Amino acid sequence: MLSPDGRSATRAGATPASVMRPEDLGSADFRADHGVAYAYATGSMYKAIASVELVIRMGRAGLLGYFGAGGLSEDELDASLRRIRTGLGDHRAFGVNLLASRPEREERSVDAFLSHGVRRIEAASFVQISPALVRYRLTGARRGVDGRIQVPNRIMAKVSRQEVAEAFLGPPPAGIVRDLAAAGRITPQEAALAESVAMCDDLCAEADSGGHTDQRPMIALLPAILTLRDRAVRSHTAVPRVRVGVAGGIGTPEAAAAAFVMGADFVVTGSINQCTAEAGTSDSAKDLLQRAQVQDTALVPAGDMFEMGTKAQVLRRGLFFPARANKLYELWLRHGSLEELDRDTADHVQRRILGRSFGEVWQEIEKRYASRPEVLQRAAQDPKRRMALTFTWYFAQATRVALEGDTGRRVDFQIPCGPALGALNEQLRGTHREHWRNRHADDLARLIMSGAADLLSRTRGTSPAHPSLPVALP
Repeated sequence: MLSPDGRSATRAGATPASVMRPEDLGSADFRADHGVAYAYATGSMYKAIASVELVIRMGRAGLLGYFGAGGLSEDELDASLRRIRTGLGDHRAFGVNLLASRPEREERSVDAFLSHGVRRIEAASFVQISPALVRYRLTGARRGVDGRIQVPNRIMAKVSRQEVAEAFLGPPPAGIVRDLAAAGRITPQEAALAESVAMCDDLCAEADSGGHTDQRPMIALLPAILTLRDRAVRSHTAVPRVRVGVAGGIGTPEAAAAAFVMGADFVVTGSINQCTAEAGTSDSAKDLLQRAQVQDTALVPAGDMFEMGTKAQVLRRGLFFPARANKLYELWLRHGSLEELDRDTADHVQRRILGRSFGEVWQEIEKRYASRPEVLQRAAQDPKRRMALTFTWYFAQATRVALEGDTGRRVDFQIPCGPALGALNEQLRGTHREHWRNRHADDLARLIMSGAADLLSRTRGTSPAHPSLPVALP
């Protein structure tokens, strides 16, 4: 069990050798390299839901948090990085998300990271290694006086596919390295070291989770990625061993304990941190999240990958968004243009879902893409593409009203969420942390890691036929 301060409480009769501490779990190298107390991190969440305040709180507690830079403008990112640096100084750990995007956008993000001295990034949604990632990774790489290669810029790569994992486990693609060196984007010395540098330090197997998800179960994905890593150690003898952790479904001590038993070097939490005082979403969204149960999520099309059929997991309880989002996708699959919709269906979509006419929506889309005329030109030539842009306007609005807490549009809130939050809510029910205002990201880290350590301490020497009781949270 846990003591009121969230630390592991030694049970009567336990010997010191049988007691594990949260500091004992996972990889000691992870803790040392990042300068943190636990092999644990809070993952980034889009549009600064993983907020400046959340990252600063984690850093001041001696823990690692990644800032949710996805979807921010250049000015917003710059201001956020300045605030984080002011709040944490030069020595406390933090990281920033780099979301796979258009090459020019990735490059601008990397420019910002390098100018602000950001030494850790969380690379998410990448399906292949990009030049921006390689430039960030190799910039500043050098050989120390002891002959060892020092790489100051650390990458945690979140992957759910084995072929993507393999790319991050090896050195940067030689062609990209040559092009960067030829363009003067990295130095010849940095390029020469590339074949001895892995693309990431930490590889995070992203199991079924809130937001974008491939619905991979942790018990299948993590062993597969661990096997790939061990194979890469034998294949790429010149590059260091990459640590492998897991995200998706980590919301309770039991889940974290299971990950560590399976061989994870670290764990990353997501959905649960959205329901904390520091999270950068609205109070109205947090009120809904706090009541979520394990079964209260649904799969919907991902708005930014609508035409690819990519799925996202969102909160369902008390909301119309999941049903409406899936309805729009169904209509897009079945029709070639907005004009093909029958009158009743078109009227329903405009009045009940979009809340305005197709023409009014398109006017807003034209403003949004004014700086990218090629998007509008393609839509003018392809009615189905125009239909997709019109429908995904609703997804963007659903995210906005959730972040802003527009209670008049509450049923349309798009709130990324996985079942892990429901499991945590159940354990916190009846405690002072039941309400989100009393939840803090660093406190949840202590609860989960201390509870996992306590659980593993109590199961040492326990017969599989007599499993220990679940961990009780205060």
